[in-house]
Order: sequence, then C-alpha cells, then structure tokens
Amino acid sequence: MQVAPLRLRSFRLNHVFMSLDVAFSSFPTLSTDRFHLRRTQLSDAEAFFQIKSDPEVTSCYGREPHGSLQDTETWIQALQDNYAGREGIQWAITFKTRDFPIGSCNFWHLDPESHCAEIGYELNRTAWRQGIMAEVLPTVISYGFKELELNRIEANPLARNSRSNNVLLVRRETAQRVKGESPQQ
Repeated sequence: MQVAPLRLRSFRLNHVFMSLDVAFSSFPTLSTDRFHLRRTQLSDAEAFFQIKSDPEVTSCYGREPHGSLQDTETWIQALQDNYAGREGIQWAITFKTRDFPIGSCNFWHLDPESHCAEIGYELNRTAWRQGIMAEVLPTVISYGFKELELNRIEANPLARNSRSNNVLLVRRETAQRVKGESPQQ
C-alpha cells in the first residue's frame, strides 16, 4: 500500500530569506508542555546510539541501524554540518525535567526558493505510544509555517509505519480544519 506524502500548506509568501537567516544565526529552541526541543550535541551520542542502533526503530524509516557509537557521532557531526550549511534543523527532544534525548524532530531538504521542507522524526522505542509526537509535531509545524514562513511541509513515512501514518493523519486534518480546508481522503 502506497501512502501519499503529507502536504501541509500555508499561504504566506513574505520574507522567507530573512526568517531563514534568523533560524540559522541562532539555533531555535522550542518547547511544549512536557518537552524541550534543543540542538543535538555530540554529548548526546550515547542517547542517540540507543535509538539509532535499534533495528525496530530504524526499520520504521528504512535505514540500517548504527553499528557503533562512532556511527552515531558521525551522524551528529553531519547534522551540525547541515545546520551550518543551512540545509536542515534537527532538534533533540528531551523531557523538560531531564535533559536526556528521547528522540528527534527535524526539517530537512529545506528549499528557500519554493518555501518548503520535509519533516522527519524518531523516538526511542521506550517512548513510543506516549503521545510525544502528537505533542511535539504541532509545535515544530507551527514554527515552520510561522517563523520560517514555509508554504509547504511534507512528510514521507513508509507505508508499513502505521503509527507514524496515524500521527500524521491527525496532524493533517487538524491543520486543514484550522485553515478552513476540507480534509483530503
């Protein structure tokens, strides 16, 4: 079964370059009622290795698990390079009460000319089914539309990832209701 990419739309067409300049001059931290979203750091390698080395987690997005802590450190360095190159923003998700990453959320494939980006996310398996992404995604999506002034945010989960597809379906319907659009089938 093929699932169509999620497309959330906003029709603001002004100052996207200035908005991106702000986002890439000082890393944007976000928060929800329970979570803090901050820059992923090299000191987070152990926490992310727990996530990235779990085959059940990585199979949800079609990647091979990390085989070593060095693989995860290399991945974190690539995230930092992507941010420095204005290619993506990756947040570590932590509980407000404990600064230990339980997952991540990101914008990547940022395209300033078409004002669009792709959103991705992952969680430690021990954090699944706790409503974390249902709480975090609206904050990140709102940041994308309001602060980065994106016109479109896409998500492309694997068809077999039913949990992610369900979270995204709820986010799409909510976004469409807020904008007065009819939910797409």
